[in-house]
Amino acid sequence: MSDIKLFRLHGDTITELDGQSVAVEKSLQSLIERHLEAFLGVRLLASEYTTGKTHGGRIDTLGIDENGCPVIIEYKRATNENVINQGLFYLDWLLDHKAEFKLLVLEQFGKEDADEIEWSAPRLICIAGDFTRYDEHAVQQINRNIELIRYRKYAEDLVLLDLVNAVTATTSGNGDPISPPGTVSYKTISETLEQLGGELKDRLESLKAFLMALGDDVQAKTLKLYIAFKRIKNFACVEIRTQEKKLLIYAKLNPASVTLEDGFTRDVSNIGHYGTGDLEITIRNTNDFEKAKPLLVQAYEGS
Repeated sequence: MSDIKLFRLHGDTITELDGQSVAVEKSLQSLIERHLEAFLGVRLLASEYTTGKTHGGRIDTLGIDENGCPVIIEYKRATNENVINQGLFYLDWLLDHKAEFKLLVLEQFGKEDADEIEWSAPRLICIAGDFTRYDEHAVQQINRNIELIRYRKYAEDLVLLDLVNAVTATTSGNGDPISPPGTVSYKTISETLEQLGGELKDRLESLKAFLMALGDDVQAKTLKLYIAFKRIKNFACVEIRTQEKKLLIYAKLNPASVTLEDGFTRDVSNIGHYGTGDLEITIRNTNDFEKAKPLLVQAYEGS
């Protein structure tokens, strides 16, 4: 059960707003789909997508997220509905029909996005007015990328999305990374991590520990070319540059709100780069890391 309480301030008095877990019907699904990027950082591919006569299913919402990962969203319409198993059923279908999904992406977003689909981390998002303790326990036993999100509607104009539980699969992806035209091919992050050692490895571990400690809702996802740190949406993406012995962080902050420092922070809103985030932060030493911490806290809190 949700323990979140929301209050409205009226001078010296306060009024508690009653949260309503309105029925998860088409109206809520339509609201989420209309604002899918703002809510979840996901671009919509299809609503009520039919998986074919042989499979006999219908995916509530199908999309692709800011990291290029396929996303299936299922809505729990009744307390006793096993939406997690239903979502896993569709996730298995997705992994058996990669070409069909790629065609959808190609038709709606173009060849570049279709070529860069991140098959190493497909996601299942389950949205409900509430989840039972059995739901929360069940996802911990499954080695898949599953997120349980609880919603509440307050008054007429407030919607709350609460990340109840999230599990990150430990399986690694396959496929070669796609490099931008005119650049050399990068090793995958997994390959880089296997060979990483010394001071740079220690610095990366310190950074990961700091970011994960920002809140119990932080997830780390190792993708092909970077590590994404996210709550419901990304707030920081980390690249490893072994030759230059530095870490590049792309933080979800408006560069205009930061005093940029040459060699440390850079506005990359109009510069192509892997990962998401418009503020590039370069970490070469302990001093850089310490200076970066307040910016990373801001990125986390703003996500």
